[in-house]
Amino acid sequence: MNAPDPAVREYLLSLADDEHLMGQQHTEWIGVAPFLEEDLAFASIGQDELGHAAALYALLVGDDDRAIDDLAIRRDAADYRSCHLVELDTADWAEALVRHWLYDTAEGLRWRVFGESTLPGLSGIAARAEREETFHRRHADAMLDALLSVPESADRLTAAFRHLLPIAVGIFEVVDGEAAALEMGVASASVANLLPAWQDLVVARFGPVDWQMVAPPAQDGRRLRSADFAARYTRMREVYMLDPAAVW
Repeated sequence: MNAPDPAVREYLLSLADDEHLMGQQHTEWIGVAPFLEEDLAFASIGQDELGHAAALYALLVGDDDRAIDDLAIRRDAADYRSCHLVELDTADWAEALVRHWLYDTAEGLRWRVFGESTLPGLSGIAARAEREETFHRRHADAMLDALLSVPESADRLTAAFRHLLPIAVGIFEVVDGEAAALEMGVASASVANLLPAWQDLVVARFGPVDWQMVAPPAQDGRRLRSADFAARYTRMREVYMLDPAAVW
């Protein structure tokens, strides 16, 4: 496999790292979610997200398990390109559910830009991801439909939404390499162009939003790790650090 252009590689890392970190976040609810069905749902969704990340990493480095692991867990923290929403640690179930909806709704828009990608293999990865994301969004919507109808849980979810929304817009930051990806036909639209469609979906789900009070996506936010990343990074690497020379 020919390695993608360096700029395209940087661009695709933003999505791969988002999927990786979101998958990691979901796995930490296994066994501690409010009820068994959500244990199983989050386990399944987390597995899907990690699978999407692995597929993108393989696209960047080839089908070499060691090289994929190097990219996934052996990079320096500063080399990750994840958005801050997926780095955020939370022990609050309402926040975890609202983040699930905000992220997967954005993800549904992001994957579509690769439907006719000129990068070999990417359109197939996107098609698989889109199929799986349909079920992720269905799950998030069903849970919100049920819980937003109950005043106590609605209050908690609304508070979580207000907290997370300014962080969530960072998903749509224009990342390094995007211009090259668009010029080469790797993607069909800028991530910034997807923001209005996502905002419409957010309003349809949670009600009116004064977007002028929500800061636009930060510049270079993906090059700066959030306060929660260090702990996440350590947990991701726990098994690897037991024996860094091991081949799994």
